[in-house]
Amino acid sequence: MIILSKLAFFASAWIVALLILSKIFGSRISTILSLLVPTLIGVILIVTFPAKNSVLFYFGTINIRMMATPSSAMDIYNDFFASHPLTYFCQISFLKPLMYCPYQDPLSIVMQNAYGFGNLNASLFATEGVASVGLLFAPLTALVCGFVIALGNRLSAGLPPRFILISGALLPQVFLNVPLTTVLLTHGAGILFLLWYVTPRAMFEANDRSPTPHLAFEGGS
Repeated sequence: MIILSKLAFFASAWIVALLILSKIFGSRISTILSLLVPTLIGVILIVTFPAKNSVLFYFGTINIRMMATPSSAMDIYNDFFASHPLTYFCQISFLKPLMYCPYQDPLSIVMQNAYGFGNLNASLFATEGVASVGLLFAPLTALVCGFVIALGNRLSAGLPPRFILISGALLPQVFLNVPLTTVLLTHGAGILFLLWYVTPRAMFEANDRSPTPHLAFEGGS
């Protein structure tokens, strides 16, 4: 059985679009345009053709699902865990058998049962943060998660920004919608960080010295 999600459906188009944008504008501007352009298109379309089904589908998928839903998920998790027991990280699969957990279903199912908005996953700010330790200590766990992401960034040092942009093209969307532990262990971010670390930097230096005309990479961060 093949499970098809919006992320998997649009992944190839997203990567190709970033590849083209980065070739024209460079890595930093392409990162900004990848957020600005799809959102702006949705706003223009919904204002111009508010009743057209294809426009409603685009606006719902891009502007609502991709942009607005991650923020709404934080509001929903805040509301739910203000009056329900915290998880204390028991939602992490390998910790659940070792500790008492007030929720036997995944948190996305718990949110669906409580609010009826569908299976609502959320980012590290809502899951490792609000759901696990509550609103008061959420900034602390967000800081720890930030150190983990910073480690991944450090492991990519010396690689061309365009290479990092394309190889990690799907990570921002996954980070916005999935807990950090799930991104690292299930969605492959941990493996990607390791691959960045072991990638030979010399092959990019050799490419830069090649006499063949090519787009010059920006320096690694």
